[in-house]
Amino acid sequence: MTEWRPVVAAVAGTLLLAGCSSGADGGSADEGRSGKGGAGSSAPAGSADPSDAPDGAEPSASAAAAAEDEPYTMAEELAPRTRSAAVAFVRGLTGRADNFGTGFRKAQPYESDPAEWAVLDENCVWQRQPLPDTALASLTRRFELPGSGGKGPVQVSMTVTVHKDTTAARRDMAVSLEEALRCPNQRLNATERVRGLYSRADPFSEARNGITDDDLVESGELVVDGTKGALPFDWFKYRLGPVTVAATDRIGAGHTDEEATRIASQVAQGVAYTAAEIDSIGGNTARDDAEGKDSSGGADDAEAGDE
Repeated sequence: MTEWRPVVAAVAGTLLLAGCSSGADGGSADEGRSGKGGAGSSAPAGSADPSDAPDGAEPSASAAAAAEDEPYTMAEELAPRTRSAAVAFVRGLTGRADNFGTGFRKAQPYESDPAEWAVLDENCVWQRQPLPDTALASLTRRFELPGSGGKGPVQVSMTVTVHKDTTAARRDMAVSLEEALRCPNQRLNATERVRGLYSRADPFSEARNGITDDDLVESGELVVDGTKGALPFDWFKYRLGPVTVAATDRIGAGHTDEEATRIASQVAQGVAYTAAEIDSIGGNTARDDAEGKDSSGGADDAEAGDE
């Protein structure tokens, strides 16, 4: 098992500081949410921003504390309940390439079959298999940063899975954590394998995680058949209620350690943007809004009956 690489340690800071970011990118996944988002120059709308305060005023400390009280999540009662609804949900997510950094674009093939997902078999080889009864839909989208100036391309795959319920999603996170222990060396496909995987998980409010209900980070070395040396490989996985969001990066040859650290942080941030979008659809704020509409609607009906 490899040591905890510096690049992943830096991403740990990205996750922890995510709750302190401010600013917004109009039209991105962060609409409608106050609180946490990816670290960097952009984060979900609603974060405390001094520019929004009256002249001479500073953001309320209590408001800032409240923004850190709740993770991005998906309320189980607001999550898709059928396979068709789950497929529509995962396909409806924005999935912008530039969420992962400037220059990223959609790769080909872009999307996977939402009725399948990847399974690590007994021989530590990843295989595509039909979804089990505990999952409703799982969509992988692929992005790439083309190589240039003697630096290899960067490949990112992001998967959003809607599980049958929160218990199934928690079990999936536990299985993912166990897989790095069971298979520190894994075959990704016919030409690529990962070796020396190191895995770490944190629930919300503990250690690094300032974003979601649970998070998992794995680090290792990517080895490509016929190519000398090893390349950085990172895997990030977040749980939001019954929904999981996972992403891997394959960083091509020629990038410095500092560049690899920056790329890994950008990938983690990109996953956080998708988490923010999911939360805006079915998170705590969305649930509160729905309950408020129900209660106000009931009051209006009662008033109408009295007239």
